[in-house]
Amino acid sequence: MNDMALIQEYADRDSEPAFASLVHRHIHLVYSVAFRYVGNEPDAQDVTQAVFLILAKKAASLRQRTTLTGWLYETTRFAAAALLRTKVRRQNREQEAYMQSTLNDSGPNELWRQIAPILEEAMNHLSEKERALLALRFFDNKTAAETAALLGIREGAAHKRAARGLSKLRRFFFKRGIDSTTAMIAGAISANSIQAAPVALANAVTAVAAAKGAAVSGSTLILVKGALQLMAWTKTKMAIVMGTAAVLAAGTTAAVWNLRSENWLKAPPTLILRPTEFSRGGGAVFGADQKVIARHETLDTVIMAAYGFQPHRLILPKNLMVPGPNGPKLYDVMLTLTNHPQEALQEEIKKQLGLVAKREIRETDVMLLKVKNPNAAGLRVSERKDDKGFTPYSSGKLFFTNQPISALVMALDGMVDGKPVLDRTGLTNRYTFVFPWKVEGRQRESFIKNELQDNLANQLGLELVPSREPIEMLVVEKAQ
Repeated sequence: MNDMALIQEYADRDSEPAFASLVHRHIHLVYSVAFRYVGNEPDAQDVTQAVFLILAKKAASLRQRTTLTGWLYETTRFAAAALLRTKVRRQNREQEAYMQSTLNDSGPNELWRQIAPILEEAMNHLSEKERALLALRFFDNKTAAETAALLGIREGAAHKRAARGLSKLRRFFFKRGIDSTTAMIAGAISANSIQAAPVALANAVTAVAAAKGAAVSGSTLILVKGALQLMAWTKTKMAIVMGTAAVLAAGTTAAVWNLRSENWLKAPPTLILRPTEFSRGGGAVFGADQKVIARHETLDTVIMAAYGFQPHRLILPKNLMVPGPNGPKLYDVMLTLTNHPQEALQEEIKKQLGLVAKREIRETDVMLLKVKNPNAAGLRVSERKDDKGFTPYSSGKLFFTNQPISALVMALDGMVDGKPVLDRTGLTNRYTFVFPWKVEGRQRESFIKNELQDNLANQLGLELVPSREPIEMLVVEKAQ
């Protein structure tokens, strides 16, 4: 029986023999790919077990024309990436040292010794279709005709796709000092890419899948969950392209980009980051579930949308903010994705602008919110027992209802000379009070300079004290 017939048999009749056949047929491929990713036998076994458990869970949903080899290859990549992310183990030097010692024991040819530690990284630079084809041709050692039949393409197209994939691998290896031909690379992969999985692993994998994961360890279940999340994230990235195309096809009109309407919230899952197409600023609106729309905004607003850091908690290279004599470059952003929206925007910023960001503890100028008069009448402990609170704005005032003191800290954050505000009050209750809040133009500047501290002290018994403290900042820099 071919792979898909076995899948159908297992999905329809819960046939353990059918699943066992699939495991024995493909376990060496899965184990080998996993091993090259994670660099050690125990983790490779965990990844292999997770992959076949995912296969058992998804057997019923696999389409008839699915090429199982390609699907297993992709799923192994996701599972290995989930493991590496969880354990923070992807350190190339350690992996290469381990692989080198292992390869020295088994005596492979010199080219394989060079490319094996970085083969899976090189495969990451191919498209999914190219990876599936190369996995069939050089991992499963199918003929070009067999590969074409399995993928539903012509044999000539299979030859071209294989040649294109091998050329990309050759360029990748050449940039890392490995000069070889595509034929030699293909031969090295065919001869060495599959290594035997431990004898007992196939039986263990089959047993775990048959039990639907009931007896599997907690770490393996975490790994399965992480791999499934990465697989879902990949589908989300495809939705980004389709959603963006849908919005652009409908026309990025002023109606879609109107910040005062909710039309943008009704857009399909979309990610747009572009140099602004508007002549005037519109501002930014941050909706629920990390959805964002911004028109004619500076880079710090884009970074804030992607990482959730306020602009005064960003460390940006000066030349990024002012690239030319006409002032800072401005951008439009529309982010309506439902899965991992901030991560998607971070990737787009890296792709388009070549920027990444990392959290660091930096000593910086701050304002500390402290208690000046503990008996002030304005700060009244809320009598409500629920945890819900809100802070509406009306007629130049902020109405804090059943709010923790952190709500006031957020309102004050960055107001005084752009400095972060830290809570040093020690107040843990929820409070209800009304606070004057002038936010317009010169009124705002005058309020910050002359009235803010007086209102804090007289009404709430609080004060802002300048200090210098180590706090978490977001450092933005050029991607390597």
